[in-house]
Amino acid sequence: MSATFPEDQFLRDVAEHAMTVIREDGVSRHIRFAKPGTSCMHFDLITWPGYLCYTGDMGTYVFQRLTDMFEFFRTDREYKKRNGAKLAVNLSYWGEKLQATDHDGYRKYSAEKFKTNVMDWIEQRGLAGKLGHGLRDELQSEVLDHADDGADAAYRAAMDFVWNGKLVFPDFYEVDSEEYSHRFVWCCYALAWGIEKYDASKLQAAPEGVAA
Repeated sequence: MSATFPEDQFLRDVAEHAMTVIREDGVSRHIRFAKPGTSCMHFDLITWPGYLCYTGDMGTYVFQRLTDMFEFFRTDREYKKRNGAKLAVNLSYWGEKLQATDHDGYRKYSAEKFKTNVMDWIEQRGLAGKLGHGLRDELQSEVLDHADDGADAAYRAAMDFVWNGKLVFPDFYEVDSEEYSHRFVWCCYALAWGIEKYDASKLQAAPEGVAA
């Protein structure tokens, strides 16, 4: 699943999660979110000065930016919600702040994005008009049919493709056909949601008339 993973699905996944504060000492925190009685889709948010570690069923990711990383992940909250989002996530910016990930990384090759990139390349180079003159069939059999064979095979097929004696995709290796992984997108939703729940608990605990 790609970065189109819907936030509504995430919200269903965590609908019964409860928050447990395991440790809290200034910007050093260990907060757990889990459905009582099961570890399915649980996650922990662990912070220390300058860092946040997300760890749980969907993987492990370590981010670095501000002394208080909860403050960093609050940055886009108001802007996103004004634009209709329920949870404020910024995949590209947050991805830039990653210091470590588990073995799965955070971006994955997408066969669908590869196919879209191939057709965009054809359009941008004025070859769309040739699609009805045999190019479409050759493109399908020699390039697009290899999209599901993995990134290496797909890119090799594209860069080896010849039409009318010329290479059509000579520099195609520079084109990005990756998307954010399902696990990373879920993690980012979890960060936004978990910190909102934490903030809400602070507001509820604050004496009347005193800011949390």
